[in-house]
Amino acid sequence: MQTFSPSSSTAATANNTTPTSGRGPVAALRRRWQNWWNSRLPRTNTQTLTQRNVYIVPTGAGWMLALTLLLLLIGSINFQLNLGYLLTFLLVGCVAVSIYVCHSTLRGLQLHLLDPAPQFLGSGSTLEIQLNSTRKQPRHAIGMTVYGNDNWVWTDVPGAGSASVQIAFKPERRGLHNVPTLKAETRYPLGTFRVWTIWRPAAQVLVYPQPEKPAPQLPPGEARSHGSGNAPTRGIGEFDGVRAYQRGDPLKLVVWKKAAKSFAAGSDELVSRDAQQSQQQELWLDMAATGLQAPEARISRLTAWVLQADRLGVEYGLRLPGRELGPDTGAAHRHRCLEALALC
Repeated sequence: MQTFSPSSSTAATANNTTPTSGRGPVAALRRRWQNWWNSRLPRTNTQTLTQRNVYIVPTGAGWMLALTLLLLLIGSINFQLNLGYLLTFLLVGCVAVSIYVCHSTLRGLQLHLLDPAPQFLGSGSTLEIQLNSTRKQPRHAIGMTVYGNDNWVWTDVPGAGSASVQIAFKPERRGLHNVPTLKAETRYPLGTFRVWTIWRPAAQVLVYPQPEKPAPQLPPGEARSHGSGNAPTRGIGEFDGVRAYQRGDPLKLVVWKKAAKSFAAGSDELVSRDAQQSQQQELWLDMAATGLQAPEARISRLTAWVLQADRLGVEYGLRLPGRELGPDTGAAHRHRCLEALALC
């Protein structure tokens, strides 16, 4: 069992991508039982562990210890061994103390799930959970995982302090997903008993579509309704008043925000603003411009275009069936577009 030293705040990460599964009638019956049990649990982002939602059973080592104690007691009775009696009841007392310590390790602990950040399809979504304790004694060897997985993350919770764990799961499709059922467990201190709880968070995680790679070239800009209507089509990155830097451009036209990002990435690429082009053209991203037939492939290409246009700092709009987002820039506009693509 892996544990970590207590501290004011500890963190660990586990990747849970594929739930354990079995075949046959026994596995099917177990899944039905688990689904029925989970459906009875209330959804909440904060759960305090009490006597009513913490469970305890012996482990394999616990059953072996019980058999050993039984044989030791029978031998002591048959052979009238006083030391055998002493050893038997001493071990029984240790087991009784371990039951109390094991159960109290989880009892009274508060679990809190932070709001998960949106993720792109194909990458793991990380859940950050805070474990808060009000008692003065530390809590050791507490593990958490996605319910049905065997990939655990273990941590210690200091006395009157908190710890954090990060659990990753991999959604299989885009859209809005409920956070999966989680499980907390401990076998501290002897490993002879297993204490656990099951928790259904109420939070949801938004999964953006997976962008097409490599990113295709942005579509040509459209003439603005108040413009001349014959604005020339430019290449990639030359929409809505943004174009590649040309020698002789005034420094005030350089998009320094994009230049700083390029310098940080080890590139010397510069981008300039083109006021005349900005007045004539605007960039619209729609499914018809993708040139693809498969719906998911269209959404994947639109996602790549949204990211590319945002990286270039150009104004862009998004057209979807039954919905239209006007041209804009910034992180909030990017999120609105990606959310619309995820839910369409």
